[in-house]
Amino acid sequence: MLSDMFALGLSLFAFWLSSKKPSTTKTYGYYRFEVVSAFINGVLLILIALWIFTEAFSRFEHPAVVKSIPMLFIAVLGLMINLLGIYLLHGLGKESINIRGALFHLIGDAAGSVGAIVAAIAIILTGWTFFDPMISVLIGFLIIYSAWRLLWDVVNILMQGVPPHIDLDNIRQAMLYVDGVTGLCDLHIWSLTSQLDMLSAHVVVEDMGRNKEILERLTRLINDKFGISHVTLQIEDEAVGTCNLFP
Repeated sequence: MLSDMFALGLSLFAFWLSSKKPSTTKTYGYYRFEVVSAFINGVLLILIALWIFTEAFSRFEHPAVVKSIPMLFIAVLGLMINLLGIYLLHGLGKESINIRGALFHLIGDAAGSVGAIVAAIAIILTGWTFFDPMISVLIGFLIIYSAWRLLWDVVNILMQGVPPHIDLDNIRQAMLYVDGVTGLCDLHIWSLTSQLDMLSAHVVVEDMGRNKEILERLTRLINDKFGISHVTLQIEDEAVGTCNLFP
């Protein structure tokens, strides 16, 4: 629960910081701190899972007396609190990787609570305390899986990879299909944060007199069809030759 409080507090701080206006030293603003927050939460999840493994294996070697009734009561209470948190954050988690990091903490704790309930009932019925560490190991693997998914998305953003919901080849073909466009190079699509995709490219046209018209059509196409509003395009003719510099 303390880790949840830290994760939620960090996510809240990231939201506050990301709302600050850009400055001369941070021209993109502080949006990326949401990604940093998600990275910290992902690493924290892995550390928690490792700690669970360590405690579980210690219990396998040296079984401890388990107070099953208090364990059951606390687990049920914890599950109710975590389910409420998951309900409140579930919709936002699809849009923000920052919220997703906090959400995975709550999901991990909810799974832990379910595991503790099962273990407590099993211990009450059978008296076999090994259920406690056994279920803890299963919960640890679940947390590792969640953390891996989160960190994979974070690393893709930090590496400025193409967002998974975007097909770069489809966008390339759509841009080349615009009347007046004869070539395209140095096309890059990346995410500043999970809610803000960006695109830049060099566009070769056959008639520089139509550059304003072509620029407007391309910008509208990329925004309306592919949902990318932050677009930077350099319109040029073949004589400039910069496309020879970029594959």
